[in-house]
Amino acid sequence: MAKLTQDELLAQFEELTLIELAAFVKAFEEKFDVTAAAPVAVAAAGGPAAVEAVEEQDEFDVILEGAGDKKIQVIKEVRTLTSLGLKEAKDLVDTAGAKVLEKVAKDVAEKAKAALEAAGAKVTVK
Repeated sequence: MAKLTQDELLAQFEELTLIELAAFVKAFEEKFDVTAAAPVAVAAAGGPAAVEAVEEQDEFDVILEGAGDKKIQVIKEVRTLTSLGLKEAKDLVDTAGAKVLEKVAKDVAEKAKAALEAAGAKVTVK
């Protein structure tokens, strides 16, 4: 396969619709395990209309940063949220930066964050 120059790539992107461009960006992110730095960077590559292609995030990860002082309460809450067994929940709580929930809706992520923080954990939603 012939290697395309930057100008040739940009010419190809100009021909894409916004939906096709958004699908390409998503596939690119998954293939190379990266995320778009900012909508401005996408706009520079695809033109002003590409800013609209950046969709609002609809899937979130709930990440446990630390169990805090009430580790047992946090383990109980993790078990409630994930239906894991006691050992699996304890191992998850002992692992800093562990994902409690992956690719959940925003309201589910916010409820889980509130429940875990009420139990004493430090949580982030990404």
